[in-house]
Amino acid sequence: MEKRVLVLNLDHSPVAVVSAQKAIVLTLLEKATMLSTYELLQIRTISRSFEYPAVIRLNQYKSIPYRGVMLNRANLFRRDNGECQYCGSVKHLTIDHVLPRSKGGKTSWTNLVTACNRCNVNKGNKTPEEAGMPLKILPFKPTLSYFLADYAERHAEEWLPFLNVKVVPG
Repeated sequence: MEKRVLVLNLDHSPVAVVSAQKAIVLTLLEKATMLSTYELLQIRTISRSFEYPAVIRLNQYKSIPYRGVMLNRANLFRRDNGECQYCGSVKHLTIDHVLPRSKGGKTSWTNLVTACNRCNVNKGNKTPEEAGMPLKILPFKPTLSYFLADYAERHAEEWLPFLNVKVVPG
């Protein structure tokens, strides 16, 4: 699997994740500066070898409108670590409205959790308190840095010093 490269804006806020080839082109064109590399990796051509970039920073600030993290099934499961927020099961996962829609609950990051089918049915049309089913972690709206830090913990530890520490609200 090809390693990815974290791109930071001039103010060190995360902007994108790109291929190593794109990162090298940006640095060769002096549009970005390499801040960190993957130590034991190199990119070789016939006549040269390059350090394998891990983190680059743009040399000019780019105004990029922040759209937030898209609320969808995959991102919700990723935020909840792919486990039921009531019992911890990782099988037969669904999405549960903490405050049921019939009681005015909205479809939002702060009202949705991952739940296994059994817990979702047992909870039914009740709040977790009414059903006697406490949540493991209260739902929250994740940031881009949160997901990047999660990725970095598994695939790119070199990114961690450049990202806000992943804090799970509780």
